[in-house]
Amino acid sequence: MTDRPATLGQLRESGYQPLSVKQEMRRNLLRLLREGDELFPGILGYEQTVEPQVINGILSMHDLLFLGLRGQGKTRMLRMLTRLLDEAIPVVAGSEIHDDPLAPLSKYARDLVEEKGDDTPIEWIGREQRYHEKLATPDVTIADLIGEVDLIKHAEGRHLANEDVMHFGLIPRSHRGIFCMNELPDLSPKIQVGLFNVLEERDIQIRGFTVRLPLDLCLVFSANPEDYTNRGRIVTPLKDRIGSVVRTHYPLTRELGMRITDENAWADRDSPVPVHVPAFMKQIVEEISRLARTSPHVNQASGVSVRMSIANYENMISNAERRAVTSGEPVAVARISDLSHIAASARGKVELAMTEETGEEDRLLHRLVEEAVKNVFDQHFSPKQFRGVVEFFENGGRLSVDDTASTNDFLNSLVEIRGFSKQLTSAAAELTPSLAAGETGDGAHAAIAELILDGLYAHNRLNKTTKDAGAQYGL
Repeated sequence: MTDRPATLGQLRESGYQPLSVKQEMRRNLLRLLREGDELFPGILGYEQTVEPQVINGILSMHDLLFLGLRGQGKTRMLRMLTRLLDEAIPVVAGSEIHDDPLAPLSKYARDLVEEKGDDTPIEWIGREQRYHEKLATPDVTIADLIGEVDLIKHAEGRHLANEDVMHFGLIPRSHRGIFCMNELPDLSPKIQVGLFNVLEERDIQIRGFTVRLPLDLCLVFSANPEDYTNRGRIVTPLKDRIGSVVRTHYPLTRELGMRITDENAWADRDSPVPVHVPAFMKQIVEEISRLARTSPHVNQASGVSVRMSIANYENMISNAERRAVTSGEPVAVARISDLSHIAASARGKVELAMTEETGEEDRLLHRLVEEAVKNVFDQHFSPKQFRGVVEFFENGGRLSVDDTASTNDFLNSLVEIRGFSKQLTSAAAELTPSLAAGETGDGAHAAIAELILDGLYAHNRLNKTTKDAGAQYGL
């Protein structure tokens, strides 16, 4: 930025014309739309639902409230709004509130411009310096947001009647930028009331000072629905002053949820044992979250975050990695038994509908896994296809599945089931063609075998006894 004007005089000579922050965002958004660029890169599933609401709100120069359940990308999208700001803007050097050199607000900037005129030093600040964010917590005060008299400045000799004794809060420090308040309902009602004047008049007053600062701001908020918990709600007059309320949502389809998990989960690891995940295992992981979002045992006002799918997916990969490393295998393929410890990554991500006994959350999670496996099994198979497998158990057969057992040991235990190996080869070629041959072939066969066994159990064709490290099938 060394080639930019460094003084007020140079800035005037350059022909610089300031815009309000909302005009600036509107202009840059129109450019993005004209060029066909993405508004929220990496955010999937909102193209036809959420994004049009956001675009209309910005084009209308509204303040925005993103209203939705946890794990719906609200904060991530709000932080991306900085893409709509100019690369850099000029400010009066040393100003706490990013004063516009052509229209200074603070006493410091006004005095400096009056004293030095065209020689007033100019600084240039980038997009990230123009975005401030605050998480609403019970200890947030008006002084944090608006400002307060700074007694240290007073002790240094400045008179209480002088504006120089003021300490500016986060909102005035966001002048000519974007201020984001996360989890707005958690802000106490009296603090929310303090935002009225900022939203309506763009005006702040501190401790009765006869100073009016007409701030140039884009105010954005995130919030869960009002009935999320009994912690708080957005006071009606405040919501009335917010231009656009944008409702977010969870992925509308399983496939979209899988894409989101693929893009956000840590799957590409620097590991001595590469882990491959069949498509049907990705379907099961996403189906677990989707079932939780419709379960009567889960508090739907709380929601089930997309982070649950991501964490479950990562732990499934980790278990497959652990199994392969401990058994000395060169490659791993994720399978149903790798979900046996899924409770660790899912605990706390579902809120039960009512107070339950200790351990009820884990039992619910395991039931969700069983139901997800059944749904995915039904998508690909029918229990009638595996009459030979059922007959093996009807004749007294038993089969143990351990989440640390090697792939070869598991496949060897299936040899006695008549015709099963041929069925696995056919199913692998259909379901996981990229894994069906080569060094991942055995792992793909083992993964499909577990899907079939668990699917038959879900249809009451087999019994299953769960153990700490796996399960045993029989009748």
